[in-house]
Amino acid sequence: MWQRVTADGGDSDRRTNWALVAGARKLLLDPAIYEEFTRLKNLVEEKDKKIKELQDNIAAVNFTPQSKMGKMLMAKCRTLQEENEEIGNQANEGKMHELSMKLALQKSQNAEIKRHFEELFKKMDVLTSDQERSNEMVLILQGKVEEKDAEIERLQQELHRKRPGDEEMPDPVPVKNTIDEELMSEQVKTES
Repeated sequence: MWQRVTADGGDSDRRTNWALVAGARKLLLDPAIYEEFTRLKNLVEEKDKKIKELQDNIAAVNFTPQSKMGKMLMAKCRTLQEENEEIGNQANEGKMHELSMKLALQKSQNAEIKRHFEELFKKMDVLTSDQERSNEMVLILQGKVEEKDAEIERLQQELHRKRPGDEEMPDPVPVKNTIDEELMSEQVKTES
């Protein structure tokens, strides 16, 4: 506040102070001035906070491990590091357990698939050998049928030569049926 120095001293100062206070009140009643005053007041508060923050940053940068603040910060850092390691170990243990469970499940599934594959492979070997034996049997039987057909033909020709042409030929079908029955019984014997 302004003070006016006069000859009579204090009276003049008091009047001046009252005049200044009254003038300030009158100015604060003006909305535009009040708004500007509030804005400036907030700006000063922000600047004070910024100054305090910068001073704290300077103090933090200048700390040493031997200072009280430095010792507190170092202790806090060690505590946080230990907590982080503990949390990391717990997370790793959980992941390892989960992965080991998945691995065990995968191994059991692989063993099951391998067992099924081996069973199928054995069945395929049996079926392949059965099919090969069946093919061999078919070839043998075809050969025997051809032999029997040739024998029937030969026997019919002999029979035809021995008898005069007037007589009727016996029916060759019963001979062929007998041969087919013989072949079937041989096939049953070989399969057994």
